[in-house]
Amino acid sequence: MFIVHVFVHVKPDRIEDFKGATLINASNSVLEPGVARFDVIQHIEDPARFILVEVYRTPEDPARHKETMHYQMWRDTVEDMMAEPRTSIKLTNLFPDEKGWG
Repeated sequence: MFIVHVFVHVKPDRIEDFKGATLINASNSVLEPGVARFDVIQHIEDPARFILVEVYRTPEDPARHKETMHYQMWRDTVEDMMAEPRTSIKLTNLFPDEKGWG
């Protein structure tokens, strides 16, 4: 498994717009064969901050994800909603093993 955590800081007046666009992207992303999970998480104390938890089956799958129409539409739609450029970290899982991701 190849895991990416994407950290997003949204302009406060665009939070609901961001959530709507992001939930559409996430709903389509989980249908991709290379995506095991695609979680959208919002910070409780600072609702303008989000983390996207993307779990891919192979290290090549994030690039395939970025070729999809839903990702490209999301990227272009939320670009002006960002309070700052999004950042990410790449991880590998230790537990559960690959069978535990469904």
